[in-house]
Amino acid sequence: MEVREAIGRRRSIRFLLPFKPVELAKIQRMLEAARLASHWGNVGSLRAFVIERDKAPKEVLDALPSPVGGYQIALAPIVIVWYIDTAATGEVGKRLRELLDAGAIGYGETKRTTIEQTLIPIMESATEVLRLPGLGEVDCGQGIAQATLMAVEQGLGTCCLGTGDPDGVRKKLGLPETCRLLVTQTVGYPAEGPEAGGQRPRQPFESLFQLNSASRPFPRDPEVVAELERDGMIQPTAPLPWREAELEFLRRGLGLKGDGLL
Repeated sequence: MEVREAIGRRRSIRFLLPFKPVELAKIQRMLEAARLASHWGNVGSLRAFVIERDKAPKEVLDALPSPVGGYQIALAPIVIVWYIDTAATGEVGKRLRELLDAGAIGYGETKRTTIEQTLIPIMESATEVLRLPGLGEVDCGQGIAQATLMAVEQGLGTCCLGTGDPDGVRKKLGLPETCRLLVTQTVGYPAEGPEAGGQRPRQPFESLFQLNSASRPFPRDPEVVAELERDGMIQPTAPLPWREAELEFLRRGLGLKGDGLL
């Protein structure tokens, strides 16, 4: 699958087949993609707690429900709890030396001395600040995005969810205090069509991006838009005319009750 098509089909798939298990090899490929994502200082603070709904201990499953989980967690064969381990920041010196040995940072004959005397001391002195929410979450997000693209590439559907009590979930899962929950990602084979009702509403392109000046919107070339539409990255706008019928079919087929808001 082309990367553009994968991005275009990356929208959240909320309805999954609960009876069809996901091969662990496919989950491993997602984790491999996450592991290879870029991360400041090469510290790699992204972690994942993978839960098989049909095999995990009861106490682990009981830790999953959240105000924004609803039927999605109940249906998903696999749930990945993504979290950041801020303790990884303490290894920034070691990780920077690995980059140096790999030829990824620095240049010239004195690069090792320069990095040892400047970059590494600066980064090590800032570890407490770097443990705070911010840059680490951004780089962890890159890893989660790469894992999501890998899931789409393998024919899987995913949806990232928040939780109303991240610290409570962390404790129930037995994760140390150095960890912060990021998102919970449901994974499975889609029960709904890959269009998921069409392209969801997004803010106007011109209101999001600037070029050379804060007052100058980045120009949106219609030819580029048309190209992306042909490639399937930008798809027809939701709701597609048959979406309500699809939702009713899913509600009945999956035995869902109530309004199903979440």
